[in-house]
Amino acid sequence: MDQFNSKKYPIYANFLNKLAKDLTSFYYSKLNKTFKVSNKLKGKGYDPVTTSDKAFEKFIRSKIKEKFPDHQVIGEEFGHKKSKSDFTWVIDPIDGTRSFVIGNPTWSNLISLNYKGNPILGLANFPVLKKYYINHSDKAAYVVDNGKRKKISVNKKVSFKDVKVSAAFHGWLSLDKQKKIPQILKLMQFPCSDALSYSHLAEGRVDIVIQCSNKIWDIHPIIPIVKAAGGHLSTWDNRDAVNAGNILVSSNKVIHNKFLKLLKPVAK
Repeated sequence: MDQFNSKKYPIYANFLNKLAKDLTSFYYSKLNKTFKVSNKLKGKGYDPVTTSDKAFEKFIRSKIKEKFPDHQVIGEEFGHKKSKSDFTWVIDPIDGTRSFVIGNPTWSNLISLNYKGNPILGLANFPVLKKYYINHSDKAAYVVDNGKRKKISVNKKVSFKDVKVSAAFHGWLSLDKQKKIPQILKLMQFPCSDALSYSHLAEGRVDIVIQCSNKIWDIHPIIPIVKAAGGHLSTWDNRDAVNAGNILVSSNKVIHNKFLKLLKPVAK
């Protein structure tokens, strides 16, 4: 498989930087108002979607079509626009819809650019927090907070005894299964806020993030940001995180391997 031409990173990174600003402006000018909520699961659980989710995705798709009309697009709300292009944009218009519904500011817009199925650039934009996380290459990740850009990296030197763990099972892991991982439960001392927790790991605020049942639009935008910041990602059974599902993200390989062992009783 031929590799992505790294000289083209700035073209797509510049597009994502501008898109982050446009998305925040779009939110405050069009979507910071009353919205309608429906339940995708229709009484068989709770998976909310709002009119704002759909409006954001339409907006993002329009910007991609304007700049890269031949590219493929996969979005949570409107499916897969296929083409023969090797490039695919993966969109979660609102990651953390439950937070959005109740006014918690930790929700985000997530977008990745994939080349032949491999996420190469990611954006996690937090309109209410007025900041976003992005990578500009496979070696450089940044947070842009109120217009000020800072390069970020994981806390590579953290040891197991000092590790800060952010985790959530989202109702996916039964109480019986949770009893099989008592050490993990004891270490879960920091709140888990969807993409914000992954972003905090990329800038060294936490060292482990454990989440369940991620879809590709939940994790693909995070993968290149975390990798560019020096972090490690896999599924709980140590497959490539591009497969999505149950995800472990760590600030260094040593603690990643230790947590894989701790998760083994519930990894399958």
